Amino acid sequence: MEWNEIYTLLKIISDRQLYAGDGDLNKIEELVYPIIRILRDESNGTYEYSYSSNLVVIKSSEKEFIIPINQFQENAVLLLSKLKEKTARTFSIPEIETFIKSFNCNSLTARSSVKSDIRIVIHDSRTGTMPELGFSIKSKIGRASTLLNAGRTTNFIYRINKINLSKDQILKINSIESRSKIRDRIFEIQNLNGELEFTETENSIFGNNLTLIDSSLPKILSEILLIYYTTEYSKTKDLTNLVSIKNPIGYNIETEHPFYEYKIKRFLTDSALGMMPSTVWKGELDATGGNLIVREDGEVLCYHIYNRNEFEDYLLNHTKLDTASSNRHKFGTIYTENNQHFVKLNLQIRFL
Repeated sequence: MEWNEIYTLLKIISDRQLYAGDGDLNKIEELVYPIIRILRDESNGTYEYSYSSNLVVIKSSEKEFIIPINQFQENAVLLLSKLKEKTARTFSIPEIETFIKSFNCNSLTARSSVKSDIRIVIHDSRTGTMPELGFSIKSKIGRASTLLNAGRTTNFIYRINKINLSKDQILKINSIESRSKIRDRIFEIQNLNGELEFTETENSIFGNNLTLIDSSLPKILSEILLIYYTTEYSKTKDLTNLVSIKNPIGYNIETEHPFYEYKIKRFLTDSALGMMPSTVWKGELDATGGNLIVREDGEVLCYHIYNRNEFEDYLLNHTKLDTASSNRHKFGTIYTENNQHFVKLNLQIRFL
């Protein structure tokens, strides 16, 4: 069971409204969106949750259920208490399982090809419309969610310049198996006066996706990766500030244009709203609403393109780079092609 997603469903059904959040996960009291209905695609069809007075009406292609809203409230509270107790990623909660099965809810895991976990029809008082918005659910309860999943598709390739390593030197560096082995291997290359120069992404689709968002993004992200793997910094905001100071693209920064922050925000936003490394990105948003963020206290906040500035600030302030398995994703080891030495570094971004 994806308990965080089930909690989100129970919580927003019982709340009957969504509050927007600011860049620091605070509720914006004046930005509240009444929920008209909730749609969820499950293995046995699409389920629609709507309201009739204090009742929740659940419709599927086969059946209709009517359940008092207070049952959703009670089970949301119970599930939140269980989530705070548990440390394992998978576990059983018989009381909740019995409740959700009472209306044939079997699975809340969306297809891996889409970012949207849930669709919600809201009432927008500013426009008088009732748009249907798709959301990806991210929870700060338990293990942090990923924004950009690691894979060989997110490897960046660097050529090692200014030194010609012997086979023994390569073997010695590659045999470093410390806790921070990737960083230590890079330090050893640098101690030998070697320099890493970004050449390309391992996966051309990912490289082209980045170029589509901004032509400078592959180079900017490659510099951010180098800073991450050679310093103690991991937060996206800190890394963005450091690459801005380094200014590897050579922008005219006399006027204090936020070149790097702007481009990284665009990258984070597109990653949150549909861009996947292995799929050609055409700029068409899948999670058309944005993210639903579950705070540690169980409050659910809404970030979507209606409030783009807050959404972008949240993504920049609440993400970090993370090191995935180098063995699984084949990076961090020196290799030789055409008498030149190369090393790959991997990009993974996780919520704080």
